[in-house]
Amino acid sequence: MFPVTLASERVRLDLPTRADTVAITEACQDPDVIRWTTIPTPYRPQDANAFIDALVGPGWASDREYTWAIRQPGSTWLVGVISYRTQRRDLGFWLAPSARGHGLVHEAVTLVVDWAFDRGAPDVYWECYEGNVASASVARRAGFSYTGTGDAVIPNRDGTPASAWKGLRRADGTPASDLAWPAESFAAAR
Repeated sequence: MFPVTLASERVRLDLPTRADTVAITEACQDPDVIRWTTIPTPYRPQDANAFIDALVGPGWASDREYTWAIRQPGSTWLVGVISYRTQRRDLGFWLAPSARGHGLVHEAVTLVVDWAFDRGAPDVYWECYEGNVASASVARRAGFSYTGTGDAVIPNRDGTPASAWKGLRRADGTPASDLAWPAESFAAAR
């Protein structure tokens, strides 16, 4: 598939390119991005280039993984990344510290999930490492139902198993579960 641009009044999602190397490298120095993802550490410009060259373009070309840069309208500066993987119909995202607290990830998640539903996905999965309250808050606010805690699909950076909070949002709007979200995510959202 050719890359697709998604946009709203608050956010623009388009293709990350090598022009984004500096922005990606800077954002991937953030302790929270390092803690909650499996990015290489230390993260260097060559890691950003490898991400763009080996994952972004080939992901779109193979219909395996669609990756977008998160940008604010009118700006070319990448403030985050969101990806939708087709095999498991799941998404992942991160945001630079300077862009947090403005609802940009929520808006990006909404755009990507709606796009996946428009393309025929019956549901979209989400998970984060257990304890990632910010990610859980975004998923809850975006309409995902909490479906429990279990082994993460993506292990820890060192390959060891990780525990994850999991969620599901169905295209038809019916709740996937009546489980309550972990107490930590509710406390953080207040």
